[in-house]
Amino acid sequence: MHGEYKVPGGKLVVVDLATNEGRLAQVQVSGDFFIEPDTALEQINQALEGLAADSSEQAISAAITAALPPRVQLYGITAEGVAVAVRRALASTEPAA
Repeated sequence: MHGEYKVPGGKLVVVDLATNEGRLAQVQVSGDFFIEPDTALEQINQALEGLAADSSEQAISAAITAALPPRVQLYGITAEGVAVAVRRALASTEPAA
């Protein structure tokens, strides 16, 4: 599954993921943003792994925020923006109404 979101005033966030038994799996966040230190991107991916696929944007954002130490700097993205991209990825396979 694939989702994208352009953070207002910021950068593009791309999320590719799968689901396994109702949980997020194989999560990969990418885009044209910057994170310092760059190793924090893996912390974001790990924070998303195993979350319930029906988690709200708020729950997804909270999981990301909780996983990042205070010294991490996000440039051009927010935890909320990543959450929107995750929900869009999950919605990309839902049948049209």
